[in-house]
Amino acid sequence: MSASVPRLVIAAPSSGSGKTTVATGLMAAFAARGLAVSPHKVGPDYIDPGYHALATGRVGRNLDAYLCGPELVGPLFLHGAQGCDIAVVEGVMGLYDGAAGEGELASTAHVAKLLRAPVVLVVDASSQSRSVAALVHGFASWDPEVRVGGVILNKVASDRHEELLREALEQAGVPVLGVLRRAAQVSTPSRHLGLVPVAERQGAAVETVAAMAAQVADGCDLGALEALARAAGAVPGSSAPWAPASPTHHPTRSDEQRAPVVAIAAGPAFTFSYAEHTELLTAAGADVVPFDPLRDEELPEGTAGLVIGGGFPEVYASELSANEPLRKAVAALAESGAPVAAECAGLLYLCRELDGLPMCGVLDARARMTERLTLGYRDAVAVGDSVLAAAGTRMRGHEFHRTAVEPGSGAEPAWGVRGPRPRVEGFVQRGVHASYLHTHWASEPGVARRFVERCRTS
Repeated sequence: MSASVPRLVIAAPSSGSGKTTVATGLMAAFAARGLAVSPHKVGPDYIDPGYHALATGRVGRNLDAYLCGPELVGPLFLHGAQGCDIAVVEGVMGLYDGAAGEGELASTAHVAKLLRAPVVLVVDASSQSRSVAALVHGFASWDPEVRVGGVILNKVASDRHEELLREALEQAGVPVLGVLRRAAQVSTPSRHLGLVPVAERQGAAVETVAAMAAQVADGCDLGALEALARAAGAVPGSSAPWAPASPTHHPTRSDEQRAPVVAIAAGPAFTFSYAEHTELLTAAGADVVPFDPLRDEELPEGTAGLVIGGGFPEVYASELSANEPLRKAVAALAESGAPVAAECAGLLYLCRELDGLPMCGVLDARARMTERLTLGYRDAVAVGDSVLAAAGTRMRGHEFHRTAVEPGSGAEPAWGVRGPRPRVEGFVQRGVHASYLHTHWASEPGVARRFVERCRTS
């Protein structure tokens, strides 16, 4: 595949400006024109990629320069964009907002520069007129390496309001590529951790994405946006897409004959998962089988290992607790010493109880909802050996939850978290590795290989 895939980054001055509406609507509008669209999201967000997948019919993928390192942003982008005509990358927060205390690292601007992709700035114009020119000029001139190729004005009140905005922006030298009126039908319900995932509102989500596509197609110059994307040129420093199997790892014939079944929790309660994790496990020789802890009373036949990612078990605590046969099956698997990797929601599910309701009881800990939001990137090191990593392995992670687990770590913690206030967190016992940290295994492919090998030998 050529490394010059046409691409756009959809950014904004701040959160709440309409990035998701515009990015998702643009993906769907391009797809409706017959283009194969590659959807991407800057940062660790798991929810927006679900809407992107609905819009494009392809897996939504994340580009995170903190979790994976800047050097993998280009290859991961090219991996996701293989076979596509155009790529749309939705930004995170404000254009220049990155990891706290790390300068531009992991910001939308940083990723745009790594991809050498033109930026389209989505501006909430609902409470301004001429001032919009100063705002756009500031964002466009702040970093000369960031190319703001156009602006889309969102929440415009009237034809007269649009006229005033366009007049002002003529002085800023940034073309207006779209004007969107206020539209209630494109709003998406939110909850304590952001938008409600697609898996929880399939029919309504399809209607929302269709409304986004119609609004963008009606209010934006799709031809000009496509032309801007096609002017991007080659992705710098990335001659080849990322591949889940490293050049030095080739599964042997015995590996293929003994493909262990790795069950991955899915369904509405466990929607947080990076596509690359499944690809890495498969490349390492596993037979990856999804299951739904809300409905399935048994683990997939022959399960040798279990991966339980993030999601909203607190929303489905009653249903998860009511599925006693599966809870007992998970506990029995863990008791056998089989590899179990759990992140955030998975950690809660393995606890003795969640908000007073019985869970799997694998961990001697209790989980509960709290009012406090824990959010941010983390620099972590493996405290001891586990099914995921050898002692001393350094990985970067992300925390995002409104829950607490007591105690916060076991006799053998999963991670030592570095920083101004060092701490240990998580649990390692037998084959179980459970932690609040979300990690991206592409940054350390040995994680998946180690896990699959333990599945074969446990």
